[in-house]
Amino acid sequence: MNKNLTCIECPKSCELIVDIENCRVVKVSGNQCKAGESYCLAEIENPMRVLTSAVLGEGLALKMIPVRTDRPLPKAKLLEAMAEIKKIRINKPVKPGDVIVNNFLGLGVDLIATRECL
Repeated sequence: MNKNLTCIECPKSCELIVDIENCRVVKVSGNQCKAGESYCLAEIENPMRVLTSAVLGEGLALKMIPVRTDRPLPKAKLLEAMAEIKKIRINKPVKPGDVIVNNFLGLGVDLIATRECL
C-alpha cells in the first residue's frame, strides 16, 4: 500500500510517497533529505503529538486555563488524555510552565500551564 505525506521537518515540504507493508515502512521516495525518511517512519509506525487543551479553573480569574504536554505523547493516547483533562480542576494561581500533572497518564510527559492565571 502507498501513502502520500507532506514532510513537515524542514522548509522544503517534500511530497513523500511511502510504501507500507504490515504497518511498517518499506520504502520512502520523494524526500530531498534524511529528515523526510525519519519523519515517515515516526508518522507511520509511531505517531506522536503534543496535546494542547484547557482545564477548568475554580475561583480564579480565568474559567479555563490553557495547558499542553511538555513533550509529544502517542497519538493513540489522545482520547484517553482528553478524558483525563476533563477531570482536572485548578484552584490555585499558576504561571506559564507550572506543572499541572506530573507524569501524565504514566507516559513520562508533564501537563503544563501555558498562561498565567491569578
